[in-house]
Amino acid sequence: MTHKVYLLLGSNLGDRVGVLLKAQQEISARVGTVIKSSSIYETLAWGIENQPAFLNQVLLIETFLTPQELLITINKIEQDLGRIRHQKWGERLIDIDILYYENQIIDEEHLKIPHPEIINRRFTLVPLVEIAADFVHPALDKTQEELLEVCRDELEVKKC
Repeated sequence: MTHKVYLLLGSNLGDRVGVLLKAQQEISARVGTVIKSSSIYETLAWGIENQPAFLNQVLLIETFLTPQELLITINKIEQDLGRIRHQKWGERLIDIDILYYENQIIDEEHLKIPHPEIINRRFTLVPLVEIAADFVHPALDKTQEELLEVCRDELEVKKC
């Protein structure tokens, strides 16, 4: 049985567009079928602001992997593409986050779904709204569009 999953891709080092494309290819090869992809958006860094701007994109995929298998696989893809984890919210060649896994709510030490920061990040909500405006957050019972309307993040999110 396949599961529908929303992933967020991000990059702020090197050939950012090329890295996002390579990540999408690796996701297709190792994780599952990419059903939809948002446009690519540029945003100033969030969290630690003294670093290059990020490019972000949301993918809707279908996968046979469990949430835990998915996390292991996307972490391996990040590593294979050259990601080195220096500090939380620091600059990175590639970042792949699980935003939603169907309507599941998972609260484990290393895996939290829905991603706990969705509601605080325009750079996540804007591409989500582009491809899934009516998808309902399973814990908050609000659509992505409704979450974006009340998001307090003021960073500009520009379509590339």
